[in-house]
Amino acid sequence: MTGPTTGSAVNPTTVYATHPTTTPGTDPSGGLPDGLLIGNAPVSYGVYGEGAGGPGSSPGALLASMAEAGYHGSELGPPGFFGTPEQTAALFTEHRLAAVGAYIPVHYALGDDVVEHDLARMEQTCRELAACAEAAGTPADRAPLAILADEGSQTLLHNPARSWDDRSLALDEAGWERLARLSERAMAMARSYGLRPSFHPHISTYVESPWEVERLLELTEVGLTLDIAHIQLAGGDPVECLRAWRERINHVHVKDVRMAVLADAKAAGRTDFDEWWADVCVPFGEGDVDIDAFLAELLRGGYRDWLLVEQDRAPTPADQYPQVAAEQAANYAWLAAKVAAHS
Repeated sequence: MTGPTTGSAVNPTTVYATHPTTTPGTDPSGGLPDGLLIGNAPVSYGVYGEGAGGPGSSPGALLASMAEAGYHGSELGPPGFFGTPEQTAALFTEHRLAAVGAYIPVHYALGDDVVEHDLARMEQTCRELAACAEAAGTPADRAPLAILADEGSQTLLHNPARSWDDRSLALDEAGWERLARLSERAMAMARSYGLRPSFHPHISTYVESPWEVERLLELTEVGLTLDIAHIQLAGGDPVECLRAWRERINHVHVKDVRMAVLADAKAAGRTDFDEWWADVCVPFGEGDVDIDAFLAELLRGGYRDWLLVEQDRAPTPADQYPQVAAEQAANYAWLAAKVAAHS
């Protein structure tokens, strides 16, 4: 079965039932294992938070760029970035991309009014994902992911990768109970829209270090999004964490980072997180994450779901999308070849 061609209608069986043997871009591996798909995310184009990217950013051009780079799907951006739920579904259909899921930040440690704002935005995202799944005929076992994440605080932004032994800034027991309670509420919302809940540990948040992930898993039944770069930045070993949490992992983010950028920011006491973070992520193979070893262990264990490529960058103008697409096409080719080598 061949993969999508730009401009055709979505054929759900092409994307989900079996893996396509070709894609809009070049797949040097000659095809990936059945069930394993490679997606990207708007953050690779500088779209994150409540922002809409760089000057003149275009949601349609962004998706076209991803399709041209060879990807099978994308996560969503901030609520409303691709338009209404119906407009979002239409754009993903037009570009023959699956809606993989969406990153959903919640300020677990802030006031109830802030949390209610976050959950209202989450519901908007859930409607967008559900509309995409319905339009594509997505099977329930491959439903889009509602990817919860703690949004931390200003204090944590200034204190990334905290020592595991120093828990002065960590949640107290009441904080953990609140996080668990709110996570269960968010999970129920996600499931009510037919989505798969997951949780993304993230640098500079209250669920950052491996010990905090362990606490999350003890207190909730949520699935886990393992972002191999964030867990390494927090001092963990991605392969060891994969082995420990394999049964809970339902999504994987693949990125490469330079650890020295974090070390320099910590040493300098920098408080401009967004500025130095834009220099952390690099093209595959140019950073310090042993992606090859991680993929070998992941595929050995039978993982056959999305691999979500991210290369976080500063807000990017639309006229730079071709440059980004070329870099993301190279990331796709690099990752596909590594997967093929371990399959």
